[in-house]
Amino acid sequence: MGSNLPYAADAESPLKPAELQVLRAQYEKEGDYVGVQTKFNFAWGLIKSNIRSEQQEGVRLLSEIFRTAPERRRECLYYLALGNYKLGNYAEARRYNDLLIEHEPQNLQAASLRTLIDDKVAKEGLVGIAIVGGVALAAGLVGGMLFKGTRRR
Repeated sequence: MGSNLPYAADAESPLKPAELQVLRAQYEKEGDYVGVQTKFNFAWGLIKSNIRSEQQEGVRLLSEIFRTAPERRRECLYYLALGNYKLGNYAEARRYNDLLIEHEPQNLQAASLRTLIDDKVAKEGLVGIAIVGGVALAAGLVGGMLFKGTRRR
């Protein structure tokens, strides 16, 4: 996936555990008085993680920043989009990414992420159609066999 993200490649490589621990320690040290920058840094590190629960926590923290610090919304948009993409929440990822592109049409990271989101949605849509088609085919075969069996009696 990293090769598909020429402008966002660093987002795909997780931090070393020690680096994430430094961000976590600072976040926990500030406690109830955690600064927006410290919270953002920690959320950023969590988003980069390959561990789903950490990604979810990163999205939660970024959502809090997005709601409570209007001056930091633009910074949050890309990582909210990326975090939701990594979690498979493609509609949310697209919504945040589109907001960023609306404000910054030339943003190359957002453009590359848009391509990834669209490709994933198309791919999963085709997989979903194939699964539904396979289930319908199997049900038809089983139904046909049952119907055929009842006609013979």
